[in-house]
Amino acid sequence: MSGPRHALPDPLLESIRRNKVALKGPVATPVGGGFTSVNVGLRKALELFANLRPVKSLPGVQSRYQGVDLIIVRENTEDLYAGLEHEVVPGVVESLKIITEAASVRIARFALDYAKRHRRKRVTAVHKANIMKMADGLFLKSFRSTAADYPDITCDDRIVDAACMHLVMNPSQFDVLVLPNLYGDIVSDLCAGLVGGLGVVPGANLGADIGVFEAVHGSAPDIAGKNVANPTALLLSAVLMLRYLNEGTIADRIMTALRRVLTEDRVRTADLGGNASTTRFANAVAARLTDV
Repeated sequence: MSGPRHALPDPLLESIRRNKVALKGPVATPVGGGFTSVNVGLRKALELFANLRPVKSLPGVQSRYQGVDLIIVRENTEDLYAGLEHEVVPGVVESLKIITEAASVRIARFALDYAKRHRRKRVTAVHKANIMKMADGLFLKSFRSTAADYPDITCDDRIVDAACMHLVMNPSQFDVLVLPNLYGDIVSDLCAGLVGGLGVVPGANLGADIGVFEAVHGSAPDIAGKNVANPTALLLSAVLMLRYLNEGTIADRIMTALRRVLTEDRVRTADLGGNASTTRFANAVAARLTDV
């Protein structure tokens, strides 16, 4: 098998660095070979160290829970998800789990600053420090030392498997979660399932001065060209981008239009129990924008 290939053209990176912001659609990554993950490559190249995923119930969307309002903060640059792996001998592959104090403190401070800025009351670090005492232990130690600077925020921690169990039993007991890269990827998708799936959850990858916003679902090649995909996740990611750009008034208008489409007009795509096409749903939201 040939080595991994990269799929990030230089003009793309130069454009994002110049404009400081981008809205990205889903990109497929080959499984078990081919080019390396575009998403991982983009985060590394632009130093987008924080993945932010708000998970919030939408009115008119049937889900297992109502009233969910979680913030998932995922460290984006290291851990097993960095993809540092090699074949030691035939049949034996080694993957390196890298955790640094610098990156752990940086993501902890990002989560705590976010909580403070948005008047969140609690930040929970999620880890497996009972087994990986050095790597996850460093992540937890870094979180605890950073949390000491935020006396007005309740800070605690959970072991990742217990956190998953408690999330599916009662998500309301959590507020902001901060996690290393791999756990963050898994838990953020789990939380999306609490509110209706990946089709209704936005995402952002943030660095010191660059933000790339994206729908968190995959490219769904099985429905490509059929005009049935749910555009809500990408729309919500655009709303997240507008808030990042301090365009809160426009973001609020879009959210009001979206809520009215879901509750009053009851226009929904198939994944939400309806039969609307992508175009019909998008047109319904656009039409509602004239009312707000």
